[in-house]
Amino acid sequence: GTPSVGRVFLRAYEVTGDKFYLDAALDAARALCWGQLESGGWTYYIDFSPKWSQRWYRRADKGILPLREASGRRNMTTFDDNTTQSALRFLMALVQVIGSRDDERSQSIRDAMEYGLQGLLRAQYPNGAWPQCYDGRHYNPQNHPLKRAWLPKNWLRKPPKHRSYWLYYTFNDNAINDCISTLLEAYRQFGRYEYLEAAKSGGEFIIMAQLPEPQPGWAQQYDFDMKPAWARKFEPPALCSAVTSRNIRTLVDLYLATGDEKYLKPIPAAIAWLERSQIAPNLWARFYELGTNRPLYFNRKYELVYTDDDLPTHYSFKGSYGVRSNIAYYREVISLGRDKYLQRRKEMRSSKALRRRAVSIKERVRRIIASLDEKGRWVDDGWITTSRFISNVRTLCDYIEGMHATH
Repeated sequence: GTPSVGRVFLRAYEVTGDKFYLDAALDAARALCWGQLESGGWTYYIDFSPKWSQRWYRRADKGILPLREASGRRNMTTFDDNTTQSALRFLMALVQVIGSRDDERSQSIRDAMEYGLQGLLRAQYPNGAWPQCYDGRHYNPQNHPLKRAWLPKNWLRKPPKHRSYWLYYTFNDNAINDCISTLLEAYRQFGRYEYLEAAKSGGEFIIMAQLPEPQPGWAQQYDFDMKPAWARKFEPPALCSAVTSRNIRTLVDLYLATGDEKYLKPIPAAIAWLERSQIAPNLWARFYELGTNRPLYFNRKYELVYTDDDLPTHYSFKGSYGVRSNIAYYREVISLGRDKYLQRRKEMRSSKALRRRAVSIKERVRRIIASLDEKGRWVDDGWITTSRFISNVRTLCDYIEGMHATH
């Protein structure tokens, strides 16, 4: 989407110095600033239509719209699928490049970034979690106490008709994880402890949300009683291998950022659960039944079943989910120790390492350039896709950076 394309334009500017790409990144940022919601973030799309844009309560409308009209407009910041978090990280990266420029456009970008980061802090529940969506409401701490997750003996086999699952504590689609990584990045860039403390609070929630033995993994979402809960009709209250895998990585990230070993303590039990829950080599069901640990699936009628021979095709019910790479990440950090690992990470950005990277992708760069059509486009089956554009431009930027690193 717009943040990713804007980020790749910014990257192109950084490695080439061509202001054309910086202007493109600034234009993308300006579009995000225009569509920022009053609640602080963004939803999946920005409607620029003069008619339909009036459905949204934007930050620019704050203090202008009458309260009655504002309350009737949509104002739902979305943390699902890295929506708001990616926009913030792009604006942060852009602010780092443009610095303290005092022109109006640059100031509007800094203002949107700051407003968005404060919105991210406001959206965090008192227990450290984040919802899938946030509408600007204030939380009552008594409704969100520090409480450990638990395994209910009985659970509904069908989703309840009335449920506001988007307000639940949500790991699905990396909602909480991306909030934490965004705040850690903000702390590294700006040095403000409120960002670090919020990220650490998110880590505390991950620790509390780990389910007890014999199933010490994590669910996709939890209700306010800290038990796994239904979301959409194909997302049951269950252990989730994908979430467990990603939480291992986030806990290691928090350990590296803080040096606090408490973030590592939940990981061995989670790894052991993943190892004994494989359904084939490097393959996991997404969902495992509470209590029995049997793999759970849905058929095309969206009935909860134990068989995988009639799965809906729009959703991942089986996969590798990065389990092996995330376990390897944890084990490498443990093997090297925090200081040596951080030093190695730093060395990966050395001129010598960047040069090696450039040499290793030289043939891929040639193929990327050769695949351009006569108008300078990458076209697949009649379509120009942002995913291919972003991937190819990133590779070209890595090559340029590596070749320049030797001079």
